[in-house]
Amino acid sequence: MKKSGLILFLVMSLPFLSAAQTDTLNGTIIPMGDAFLQPLQERDSVLIADQLIYGISLDGVESGTQFRFPEFRQEKGDAVMILTQWQIDTVKVHRQKKGRPDLLDIKAGIVITSFEEGEYGLPPIAVERISGSMVVDTLVFNPQRLTVKTMPVDTATFEVHDIKGQIRYPLTFMEVLPYLVAGLLLAGLAALAVYLVKRYRRKAYGEDMRRDPAHIIALRKLDKYRGDKLWAAEKQKGFYSGVTDALREYVVARYGISAMEMTTKEIFDDLKGTDIPEDIYAELKSLFERSDYVKFAKYVATNDENASVVPLAVRFVTTTYQADVESQAMEDNKKED
Repeated sequence: MKKSGLILFLVMSLPFLSAAQTDTLNGTIIPMGDAFLQPLQERDSVLIADQLIYGISLDGVESGTQFRFPEFRQEKGDAVMILTQWQIDTVKVHRQKKGRPDLLDIKAGIVITSFEEGEYGLPPIAVERISGSMVVDTLVFNPQRLTVKTMPVDTATFEVHDIKGQIRYPLTFMEVLPYLVAGLLLAGLAALAVYLVKRYRRKAYGEDMRRDPAHIIALRKLDKYRGDKLWAAEKQKGFYSGVTDALREYVVARYGISAMEMTTKEIFDDLKGTDIPEDIYAELKSLFERSDYVKFAKYVATNDENASVVPLAVRFVTTTYQADVESQAMEDNKKED
């Protein structure tokens, strides 16, 4: 390994004091032990281009004490390079009793590096300390030696190795587990959303009620309008709308006529020639026309007219349903014969 003497050339420059600081007294030279050399990278040895802090530590310094640090100057061709000048940090503050100055632990240093392998002797560090009584003491710290190494070369094969690619580790179950859980949660939420939408649609279009026969559904709805609770003038519109809407739905299911979107005239034009008895046909048509007057012409029906609404609607449903049952029975008998 190449040995070298003092490669880093340093000059201690003591700046001139200001006019207020000219009355100082020369003190003594005080040995302070060794300076420190601390790598910024945590390694067992110092490699080329590694950065280190070369500096000193001062413990128990009274607050208000002044220091003048040497100026380190880089010379061309030096193997050791100066990256930063002095950086001073207060590591700890020791509080004292009232009237006494606090004590400070101070750490100061410069950052150096080297791009050449070798062993280098670093210079000693001399710091001037100016106390409160304006006495200048010189604190001297013993130097350190810097040993810089390179990466070992495979001298047996002298084979140049290419840069290795990125290592791809196999996936583990614990790495995949969060994604599996998230996927299951999303699938569960999607299934729940589909279920709620289908349920809402079934309720909206009355599919739950269509499971029963059409006449049962109609009679169940008509039963809600029995009594005279909805015969008041301000409630008649809802009364007639509810009854006629129930009958329209029954007509749609029983005769296949789009009664929900048709006018009264269109409905009864399509009902002509069906199995509805003529007397019920005429009364039912009169009921729908009266309902139109109540809903659109502000007609107020009498109590006698209101009392006949639900019985007529029930008679229409049961009569037509019974006719359908009898017709189905006759067809079944013909098939058996």
